[in-house]
Amino acid sequence: MNTGDDGVKLTTEQKKRRRSRSLAIALTLAALVILFYVVTIVKMGPEIMNRPL
Repeated sequence: MNTGDDGVKLTTEQKKRRRSRSLAIALTLAALVILFYVVTIVKMGPEIMNRPL
């Protein structure tokens, strides 16, 4: 059984590209979450803040 670390070795350039891709995906996901939140609030209308509790 091989317990050594014989996995793929990434170059520094590949690590930088992976990090930038991950950051772009994270920012896109965050933008979508914010967009859905804003659209939901807008669809509910301004009266949502004046409802009885």
